[in-house]
Amino acid sequence: MTRIRKPAILIWLISAILFLLGFQMAIYNSSRPNQSVHYNSNSEERTKLYDKMSQDLDENGAVFLQGGETSQSLSLSDLFTLKDGVVTPVLKAADPPVRANVLYLSPNFSVPISQAVRDIFLPYFDGAIWFQNSSLYHFSMFHASHHIVAVPATESEVEVEANSVKAVAEVLCPLNIVLDRVVLTSTGVLLGCWQVTSGTDPYTIRAKLRNALPRAPEKQLYNPAMLHTSFARLLGHPKLSSEEQDKNSNQREFFHDLVRLLNDRLRGFQAVVSELWYVEEFDVLALALNGRMKTHEFHLGCSGS
Repeated sequence: MTRIRKPAILIWLISAILFLLGFQMAIYNSSRPNQSVHYNSNSEERTKLYDKMSQDLDENGAVFLQGGETSQSLSLSDLFTLKDGVVTPVLKAADPPVRANVLYLSPNFSVPISQAVRDIFLPYFDGAIWFQNSSLYHFSMFHASHHIVAVPATESEVEVEANSVKAVAEVLCPLNIVLDRVVLTSTGVLLGCWQVTSGTDPYTIRAKLRNALPRAPEKQLYNPAMLHTSFARLLGHPKLSSEEQDKNSNQREFFHDLVRLLNDRLRGFQAVVSELWYVEEFDVLALALNGRMKTHEFHLGCSGS
């Protein structure tokens, strides 16, 4: 009888085990979504979207100088009054209240951004600019009800929605983000456009909120890959001296110069987003105009995917 030595048996067993482990890992990796591919795809989609947004001012002109509309088809004159150099928001009751889900940006990050915006734009637009409240910087994610398609809800239904959003927040991971660029739109909005370096992608967040809020309007307000926040809104012409007017006869190029200055200061700014808010806005655009609202604030728990 041929005797097989123990070392040979041991080598054979180890080889078999390694083969089986490798085979199982291959099956596992092929059966789950390639997260890095999705991440890169969403990042590329955001870049294309931001490129298009950057061209808006050139393609459509400074519509806000003629008292244009917001991106939500609301007239600027309906939202603000300008009197004696003071900009005052016009607060109108939202009936029914808008129910928005937003990612919240902590003042640790929003305050230095707000200061940079003020430093560059306030000297030219004092009395003709509305600055977003730095304690309410946010990224709009998903609406359970908005001004275009209203979905009324009772107090108990609101409570159910808030609890559903809380459950979503528990599985989301904090987002590490970097400011890709600042753009000025034709409607006068100064927007920060962000990329995600780690954490749950906005596309995934919106998909989870869609599943959690089945009564929500089918048509949402923003591209699902988008991650943006409003810094300010220009409401009128810049105040320029005679010398500055001669130097900046091309007003559109003057706007581009200011945006370039702001980008030089802020592009690459890094932040961490760790809260998801479910907000009942009792006034139209309450988050943007410091109106009446009730916030339900949830930390991102990163407890699952």
